[in-house]
Amino acid sequence: MVAGAMKIVFHSPATNAAPWIAEIVNAFPAAQVWAWTPESADRQADYAVLWAPTSAFFDSQQHLKAIFNIGAGADGVLKLANLPPGVPIIRLNDAGMAVQMAEYVCHALFRFARGFKALEGNAAQSLWLPHPPIERKRFPVGVMGLGDIGSAVARAIVAFGYPVYGFSRSLHHVDGVTTYAGQENLAAFLSEVRVLVCLLPLTAETESILNADTFSKLKPQACLINVGRGKHLVEADLLSALASGQIASATLDVFREEPLPAGHPFWTDSNITVTPHIAAITVRRESVAQIATKIRALALGETVAGVVARDRGY
Repeated sequence: MVAGAMKIVFHSPATNAAPWIAEIVNAFPAAQVWAWTPESADRQADYAVLWAPTSAFFDSQQHLKAIFNIGAGADGVLKLANLPPGVPIIRLNDAGMAVQMAEYVCHALFRFARGFKALEGNAAQSLWLPHPPIERKRFPVGVMGLGDIGSAVARAIVAFGYPVYGFSRSLHHVDGVTTYAGQENLAAFLSEVRVLVCLLPLTAETESILNADTFSKLKPQACLINVGRGKHLVEADLLSALASGQIASATLDVFREEPLPAGHPFWTDSNITVTPHIAAITVRRESVAQIATKIRALALGETVAGVVARDRGY
């Protein structure tokens, strides 16, 4: 039986491995499953389940058939110079993260568009100052990145009646969303948008894409919601755009340095909301179920979804 000979290693330095291993064992009771440590480096695995791996991990693993990344982005794996060539890297397609991301983005959108921040301030002063209804057409939303999660976010916003635009490297169709594709159409996309949501993968093309030039093309008094990667954002450019009023509000869940250091200006800027990288947390049971399905398919020689194109970075 294939599962009887299967060897699966888990490696995520900042994660408690025990619950993950228990879940994997539940999916493959006859498999050998262990957490990688330098002391166990000689044990060779067929499949790796990991997040933000160390370089030493790949130095030790010489016989991997596939690498499963327990998150939507693959940049933490692809950045390693000793990543074994030819071994497929497979990301999660969703595994419970899309609905969380849609909740987070919609919350940030509503807080900006409906003026909830101002209402909170009024309540703190015992002021009863109702706001009139908003015109949703005044808050067109642009979603950068239309993969599984980005498309789900865009559809959720459409359901609330906001105009929604989408941008991606290649053209996607999402019901109710006007889509743009390719760098040559980025400026046209940005010109339509007041609320910019970044859900792009981190690649050489997308690093620092949230910069002064990008902000200048948005509609005035714009809002930025970054739930992609911290390296998408040029932090000094955001602070300048906030100071000038081109950006009125920013909600940031990801940062170039995490945890965000004490004393960082983002903490004290009243127009920035900081959250600790919690917009969409990997759901362990759903993730392992998806990984297990893909391992079984690979063992049968079948193709699977979510294989990362190394040249594109996602």
